[in-house]
Amino acid sequence: MRRFYWDYYGPMAAGTAAHFHRHLDDFLAARGLDGCRTGVETLSPTHSAAFCDTPEAHDAVVLQALRPRRAAPAPPA
Repeated sequence: MRRFYWDYYGPMAAGTAAHFHRHLDDFLAARGLDGCRTGVETLSPTHSAAFCDTPEAHDAVVLQALRPRRAAPAPPA
């Protein structure tokens, strides 16, 4: 599994990351991409990120359609 991130900065970062998180869940459901886990991390008062842990089979779809800013190995569940 890989974890993809979409970073947001500034005083509205947490709200923007939460908003994108909802769209991310909708995208995954509409395309039937099962096995993904999503959420939001607040890294500082002015930096938040939406994330998606994806099975390897879904990496290409997420990368092409949503263009995450960065990726890392997903932490253990």
